[in-house]
Amino acid sequence: MNNKIEIITADKVNLTNCDREQIHIPGSIQPHGVLLVLQEPELDIIQVSNNTEEWLNILPENLLNQNIKYLLEPQQIDSIRNSLTGDFEYLNPLKLSIQCGDETKLFNSIVHHNNQVIILELEPCQIELEQDFFQFYRLTRHTITRIQKSASLQELCSIVVKEIRQLTGLDRVMIYKFHVDNSGEIIAEAKRENLEPYLGLHYPASDIPESSRHLYSINYLRIIPDINYQPVELFPKNNPLTNQPLDLSFSVLRSVSPIHIEYLQNMGVKASMSISLLKEGKLWGLIACHHYSIKYIPYDLRTVCDFFGQVMSVHITTKEEHDNLDYKIHLKSIQSQVITAISKSENLLTAFTNIGEKLLTIVGATGAIVYAEGELQKIGETFKDEEIEPLLNWVKTNIKTDIYYTDSLPKVYPPANEFKEIASGLLVLEITKVQKNYVLWFRPEVSQTVNWAGNPQKHGKIESDGSITLLPRKSFAKWLETVECHSLPWQSYEIEGAQELKSAILGILMRKMAKLAEINLELEQSNSDLDSFNYIASHDLKEPLRGIHNYATFLMEDYGEIIEQDGRQKLETLVRLTQRMEDLINALLFLSRLGRQALHKAPINLNELIENVSEVIRMSKPNESIEIITMENLPIIYGDKILMEEVFSNLINNAVKYNKKTHKTVEIGYKQTEESACLIYVKDNGIGIREKHIETIFKLFKRLHGKDKFGGGTGVGLTIVKKIIERHGGQIWLESNYGEGTTFYIKLLEN
Repeated sequence: MNNKIEIITADKVNLTNCDREQIHIPGSIQPHGVLLVLQEPELDIIQVSNNTEEWLNILPENLLNQNIKYLLEPQQIDSIRNSLTGDFEYLNPLKLSIQCGDETKLFNSIVHHNNQVIILELEPCQIELEQDFFQFYRLTRHTITRIQKSASLQELCSIVVKEIRQLTGLDRVMIYKFHVDNSGEIIAEAKRENLEPYLGLHYPASDIPESSRHLYSINYLRIIPDINYQPVELFPKNNPLTNQPLDLSFSVLRSVSPIHIEYLQNMGVKASMSISLLKEGKLWGLIACHHYSIKYIPYDLRTVCDFFGQVMSVHITTKEEHDNLDYKIHLKSIQSQVITAISKSENLLTAFTNIGEKLLTIVGATGAIVYAEGELQKIGETFKDEEIEPLLNWVKTNIKTDIYYTDSLPKVYPPANEFKEIASGLLVLEITKVQKNYVLWFRPEVSQTVNWAGNPQKHGKIESDGSITLLPRKSFAKWLETVECHSLPWQSYEIEGAQELKSAILGILMRKMAKLAEINLELEQSNSDLDSFNYIASHDLKEPLRGIHNYATFLMEDYGEIIEQDGRQKLETLVRLTQRMEDLINALLFLSRLGRQALHKAPINLNELIENVSEVIRMSKPNESIEIITMENLPIIYGDKILMEEVFSNLINNAVKYNKKTHKTVEIGYKQTEESACLIYVKDNGIGIREKHIETIFKLFKRLHGKDKFGGGTGVGLTIVKKIIERHGGQIWLESNYGEGTTFYIKLLEN
């Protein structure tokens, strides 16, 4: 597969690939200035624009490989070197005077580093009297005061467009704001009276591709004095140090994309200027300026306009926050009440019940679904129950962030078309990742008419070979579009309300987790104390019990002849009871050790283990007719061999013990499962278990028969079996037909 990425340059670009055009390496500049490329450290000239003869009276080839001192005095060279050590934005431009033949010309110069070279741009000064600080102060003071006093974003925008138009004399100055989908809208405009208004018009994202938006975010001012200019090629074509096109990202003179030129021509524009507006470091919009004849803006005026743009950028955040202030204050009040209610709740479901309709108010929603602790809770206007689960599954599968929002749910989740009147807008809050707890808020569809500047769809020209070449649209007349399946957009302060809700909920969960951790610690201590008590009590009881057993035996042996029959029977009962009590104590000791001892896991050949256990059982019951049937090729299991022997010994012994038939059969086999687990069964033809006892059969000391029936027993065996299986991460259960037999199932995870 060929993964080579084609570089789209000006000679290859069309609207099909304009989003990938490498506009930062056009290989040419606009003709209203000169570009020189210098190599450090000596500052030798290694690349120039092809118009040096026009502006400097020196042929391009005569400048190549010359040192910059060929053009500049030592003091001016020192100024350039000093500029390179400082901040590009604050030290440019420099005023340079250059001897050009018989005359000395004054230039505004911009200097910056880029890709191992220094780029020096020269624009002729149209006025020889340098604007000093006081002139700059006079031009800006009044406007800055008005900007600071503006009460809203709209007023701020209106002030800026009017001041820049008055300052520059441009025909049209607009504020172009980017939306979330990168489309744009004209939100303020100052224009010549006879021009058609653009205020309120929308422009598709394709009008300003990603590559252009990136350059606007790093190079804040862009000027095109004459869109019909002839590009000036660089000489040589490529950067001699890299043999690659020269990166002109920060160049003021950088040539313009042919697509953008054609776009401006179709609008009737002859000159333009753009000033970037940034909010918190990200491109928020542009001050877009149009002129309908050739127009060069002198550098000092451009500097003032750029300054206004930066001042406006600083104020955008505060003005946006000030807009809808009453609504925001109301939201904050409700959010505070919600957080207070949550903080008093014991669990999530109680919390949301206590909040009620306020859960909708904190984000401006009309409906919500809470999915917490495996339960659903609906608030406000929601859709059908059968439509909720598929949406939740989509959220669980596709949403990877804590907060997700869209004002066009049907666009990303087509089934939402069925309930767009209720939920065209969706805001998702993921409360916890592991348990997958969510809050989903909804907003209804709001059909609206959008005023586009011409049809936003790209238009194509059919070529002779049948292919279609996309072209910039020619019409910018108002084009109306009715937008459906959209809700009102979620505002940043509403999303912040959802995030604050999550923080409050996490506080509940943290408290709950802390309480559970405390309870678990107490339980662990209690279990440890209980195990220790069982062990000590059982161990200490064995000594006096053994004494009772021994003395009772001695009495029968030494005084058996003189003790009456009734007394002898009582001594035999005493011996039998001490033996039973010792069996109980031994079982308790084993159960106690089982909870504390480490497992020594290893692969176990189950056929060999069953054979060993079966042999012991047959030897212990020589007079019984016992048939133990073992399936061949039982699976290799992974566990503690001694404990697993205890499991199968207990189950097979019980199968033989609780059996009234003359011929007793026990079958051990294996069933395939779809899961990564093995299912082993032990089946007998014994007495079976009544259904009412199946749930309690594994409880400690639980016996279903009299103490002397079926040879007695402690009632601990199956409790031990269950604990061993659970310590191995498995499960045990049974099925039984009373009077016919019982089957125990053991499910163990495979290694």
